[in-house]
Amino acid sequence: MKFVSPTEFTKDKLWSVQEYSLLCGRSIASLFSRPIYFSDIFTQMDSIGIGSLPIVILSGFFTGCVLALQSVSSLKEFGAVSMTGTLVALSMVKELGPVLTGLMVSGRNASGMASELGSMKVTEQLDAMRALGVDPIRKLVAPRVSATVFMLFWLTVISDAVGMLGGGLVGVFMLGLNGHSYWRTSYRALNYGDVVQGMMKPVFFGFIIATVGCYFGMSTKGGTQGVGKATTQAVVVSSVMIIVVDFLISRLTIGIFGR
Repeated sequence: MKFVSPTEFTKDKLWSVQEYSLLCGRSIASLFSRPIYFSDIFTQMDSIGIGSLPIVILSGFFTGCVLALQSVSSLKEFGAVSMTGTLVALSMVKELGPVLTGLMVSGRNASGMASELGSMKVTEQLDAMRALGVDPIRKLVAPRVSATVFMLFWLTVISDAVGMLGGGLVGVFMLGLNGHSYWRTSYRALNYGDVVQGMMKPVFFGFIIATVGCYFGMSTKGGTQGVGKATTQAVVVSSVMIIVVDFLISRLTIGIFGR
C-alpha cells in the first residue's frame, strides 16, 4: 500500500472539494442557458422518478406502519393513544419521508449515475463528446440534476402520503383506533412550518444525489475497477451528505418556525 502523507491527503481532498464545487456551479449555470436538452431531462425523469416509485412506496408505507405500531405501545403509558396520528404525520412529513426517500433514491440512482458516467469516462466517450464540441456537463450532468431535484420532490410527497396511509391502516385494523380521529389529528397536527421543512429537504437532497453521483462518475480512474470504486463512493458520500444537510436544514427551520 502506498503511503500518503497528511499534506498530500489534505491537498487531494481540497482539490476534490474544488472540483465538486465547480461541477455544481457549471451544472446550475447550464440549466439557465441554451442549449437545454429537454429530451434527456424527460428520459432521466422517467428513469429516476418512475423507476424509483416502487421502492419509495414500499419503504414509505411500511415506515408508517412501524411508526404506528411503535408509537401506540409508547403512548399507551401516558394515556395518549389518540395522538398516534399526530406522531406519524409529523415524523413522516418533517423527517422520515424526505430522508428515507433521499436515501432510497441515492442508493438506486447515485450509484447508477456514477457507474454510467464512469463507464463513459474509462472508455473515453466523454473525451469524444468534447472533441465533437458537446459539453458533457451540459449534456449529461445538468439533465440529471434537474430531473432528480424535480422528481425527488414528488417522490417525497408520495412517500409522506403512503406512510400516513400505512400508519392509519395499522392503527385502525390492527390497533383498534378510530379512523376519523386518526386522520383528523394527522391533518390538524401539520402547520405551515412543518410542510415547508419537509418539502425543502428533497430539493437539496436531489441536488446532492445528482451532483455527487455525476462527480464520482466523471472523475473515475483505473478502468472497470475504478468504476466499481466510484459507484461505492457515490452512494456513501451522498448518503452521508444527506444526513448532514438534513440536520442543518432542521436546525434552520426550527430556528425560523419554532418547531
